[in-house]
Amino acid sequence: MKRVLSLAILGVLVVLIACINIPGEVPRISKDELKAKLGSSDMVLLDVRAKNDWEGSDDKITGALRMDPQNVDAWAGTLPKGKEIVLYCS
Repeated sequence: MKRVLSLAILGVLVVLIACINIPGEVPRISKDELKAKLGSSDMVLLDVRAKNDWEGSDDKITGALRMDPQNVDAWAGTLPKGKEIVLYCS
């Protein structure tokens, strides 16, 4: 488990966003910041890898929800308000 998490985080591009529709620069967080937030009820972690990449990978962060990056319009409005939304892919 620790190895999988370390491998996933090592190759992860993590983006912290407060709102899906914010124009301009999107804040980023480091892997250490993400590790500190894992399991928090104040954060929603979304794995936005393409379906084939996600299905073919053994490296997944426990608790992350897989969302299709091609259908952001379909799921963006369903995310809870007032929580940190973290998107990642690796």
